[in-house]
Amino acid sequence: MQYSWHNEPHFSQRNNWLRACVLGANDGLISTASLLMGLSAAMLHTQTLLLTGIAALVSGAASMAAGEYVSVSSQSDTEAADLRHEKYLLDKYPDTELQELIDIYRQRGLNKKLAGQVAKALTEHNALATHAREEIGITQTNQPDPLQAALASAISFSCGAIVPVLTALFSPVNWLMPILGLSTLTGLALLGWLSARLGGAPAIPAIRRILILGTLALLLTSGAGYLMNQF
Repeated sequence: MQYSWHNEPHFSQRNNWLRACVLGANDGLISTASLLMGLSAAMLHTQTLLLTGIAALVSGAASMAAGEYVSVSSQSDTEAADLRHEKYLLDKYPDTELQELIDIYRQRGLNKKLAGQVAKALTEHNALATHAREEIGITQTNQPDPLQAALASAISFSCGAIVPVLTALFSPVNWLMPILGLSTLTGLALLGWLSARLGGAPAIPAIRRILILGTLALLLTSGAGYLMNQF
């Protein structure tokens, strides 16, 4: 079977959706669990915890989706503006743009003759795509999809937030805080491992940093809830 580099998978091709999914799940799990830990430390009723958890899930998912959509849309608008400007320059000053491309390839190690040949060949093939890639860093593989990112954020936030909500629903009141803390840290460890696995990165550093941050968040909110219960 003949190998083609066009079929070679790269971890960076997953960056757009992986970033949105991991961020959403982490946010959903940590923020909802921390909120419930604080309320539990304040000795609030179980029904109040459940209502708060569900409200946090719904509002958080909507907020993540809206924020991600606006953020990615803004990025797409900026890239579109860059492409329009680059197209104008190519139409208005083709020789200058060609020389810029030659200079780029010379800086990357090609000699003057070869850089000129490569620049001319790629310009004839697709001038705008070549300049977008080489000057601006825009390629077809990294162009974001606002709707995809928004949906991924909303779904992943909900998947993360549902863990503490279900924990609050089924855990005994007296054991809620330790069970909530344990389930949250377990979920964070799994998320750290999964994100590292999908991104081709070492698992231990990813798990360690997410557990440290998650533990701090749980301690801070439970401490705040405990202090509020003293007044």
